[in-house]
Amino acid sequence: MQDELYIKRCIELAQKALGKTYPNPLVGSVIVHNNTIIGEGYHHKAGESHAEINAINSVADLSLIPESTIYVSLEPCAHYGKTPPCALKIKELGFKKVVIGAMDSHDKVNGKGKKIIQDAGIEVISGILEKECIDLNKRFFTYHEKKRPYIILKWAESGNGFLDKNFKPTSISNALVNQFVHQLRADEHAILVGTQTALNDNPGLTVRNVEGINPVRVLIDFDLKVPRDFKIYNNEAKTLVFNTIKEASEGNIHWIKIEKEHFLSDLMKALYQEQIQSVIIEGGRFTLQQFIDDDLWDEAIVIKNEDLKLGNGTKAPDFSFKAHTTESFRDNTVSFYLSNTGK
Repeated sequence: MQDELYIKRCIELAQKALGKTYPNPLVGSVIVHNNTIIGEGYHHKAGESHAEINAINSVADLSLIPESTIYVSLEPCAHYGKTPPCALKIKELGFKKVVIGAMDSHDKVNGKGKKIIQDAGIEVISGILEKECIDLNKRFFTYHEKKRPYIILKWAESGNGFLDKNFKPTSISNALVNQFVHQLRADEHAILVGTQTALNDNPGLTVRNVEGINPVRVLIDFDLKVPRDFKIYNNEAKTLVFNTIKEASEGNIHWIKIEKEHFLSDLMKALYQEQIQSVIIEGGRFTLQQFIDDDLWDEAIVIKNEDLKLGNGTKAPDFSFKAHTTESFRDNTVSFYLSNTGK
């Protein structure tokens, strides 16, 4: 029970950096001596110290470490990147015991960190709150194991299932939901729309109403119909434009050539190469339906304004799944769906 308690604290710490650590995973660490936490830390952002090092650096009396247990939500790294391997630091300091939440499936780690520590004669336990630790890094694991980003479908619809009014943009969600949506943008790595949504809504796809990093913008515009003076082309975020015409880069804008024929699989490969770990599909009905029909999604978030009835417009996607949870945001409901089969 004690092990679970401390791994839970590791998860809480790791969550503080949601949206800030790409391409690295979210990791928290706690150091315990005689049932007392003497140090804790988490990975703040790529290139900076890892969770274990931040936890070690927070310990006031390092002489306690040989009699202490270090808890970490993800297997300590075993390779030299922008920082030295945490497994070697744990070995060097001679912790009494190491407790790991989930093992790291990344091929540069994948058991190597645990082995370094065990070979040093340190006791290692792994798989504590494993499901919760894997869920914490669902983006990271999906990216490395499925070679594609974690995909979140998102749309707002009226009580009678329309995305807009008379095929023109209309406000469906309330201010509270809008804040939730901007937090979602800050938490995820990228956001994707198609040509029609970009032309109809002229969205900036940046984070407002909350503090956070702007996601990478992904525009699917095969024939490059979206004008260069539209907001999606401003300099506020890195922007990837998938099209059939040109391959080029200009400042924060990158045009990537793609064929229409195997569009979704090619898109996934390209986003993987760009190291995009998660993407919100915020496109219109056509784009969303493509992902749904191809069973290419991990989560869906559907915002509904039951009191709003629209007589005509774009119908919401065909989506016949059972919600995992539903929350009320005043007069709006937000339903969360999980895919059991996402490719």
